[in-house]
Amino acid sequence: MRLFCTDLAGLRNQALGLAEAAGFVPDMHPLRFLKPWDKIPTSFWFNPRLAVGAEAFEAPLPPVVMGAGGAGSRVAAALRGKNVRAVAIQHPRMALHKFDAILAARHDGIAGPNVIVTRTALHRVTQARLAAEREHWAPHFAAYRRPLVAVLLGGSNGRYRFEAPQAHALAVQLANVARQAGVVITPSRRTSPEVVAILRAALEPLGAWIWDFTGENPYFGMLACADAIIATADSVSMVSEAVATHAPVYLVRLPGKSARIGMFMDELVKDGRVRDFDGRLELWNTAPLDDTAEAAAELRRRLGL
Repeated sequence: MRLFCTDLAGLRNQALGLAEAAGFVPDMHPLRFLKPWDKIPTSFWFNPRLAVGAEAFEAPLPPVVMGAGGAGSRVAAALRGKNVRAVAIQHPRMALHKFDAILAARHDGIAGPNVIVTRTALHRVTQARLAAEREHWAPHFAAYRRPLVAVLLGGSNGRYRFEAPQAHALAVQLANVARQAGVVITPSRRTSPEVVAILRAALEPLGAWIWDFTGENPYFGMLACADAIIATADSVSMVSEAVATHAPVYLVRLPGKSARIGMFMDELVKDGRVRDFDGRLELWNTAPLDDTAEAAAELRRRLGL
């Protein structure tokens, strides 16, 4: 399977997660946009070959091509043919009939005979991977008190803000948690250095640990070992990975607005799988919410594989 997406971690993980769960051998092609198409919305790409270059279209083509996000979906649709099936991940922002199958989360708000709807974003968090990561990382986190709380930080984007005021407020809340539990924190590449510095100054004296981007990435180990997870509510992918674990998940709401992302978070609260974080830590019984394997099986069925 040939995979196309903009070179963003969230899109890559969705595409790889689906391909792996469906039993495909993924051949990832991160897209690089050529000028002037890098400044033009994908809805105006009348010929995607001009926008991303001819390399993506090189023969021989595999039986299935997959595009994640708007740009990837445009390329996949352009490659579709008699012997090539095209699959889109997320709302492709173009006519749905141009694809053999579309994997869309319920907050994408689309439906149709070729649409497979999931409650969360697709991802690479499986129970087998969590078990392996737990075995690997448990010795590292053994020094921290239980319950162990993993904090997943996003960052400012075009829809939400995560800056100094939000960091100070979150530091006060996490300080309360750190007095009764172990706290381990992983920033993302989008987390500003100022936010990290504020949290480090407030929480490290209380015994919290914050990854400094050196050494092995602890992200999946934290998911595997945590008794509870606190995540900023700016990333559908990050929260989808968190709820695929057995841990209760709290959301840190950020100023800003996205109808789609807000709907996704609100639906998870309504489902009872996550709660909004108010500075208090409470553990409750819950189970993994993960539609990736089922969606992958349905994809293979619809493609007749």
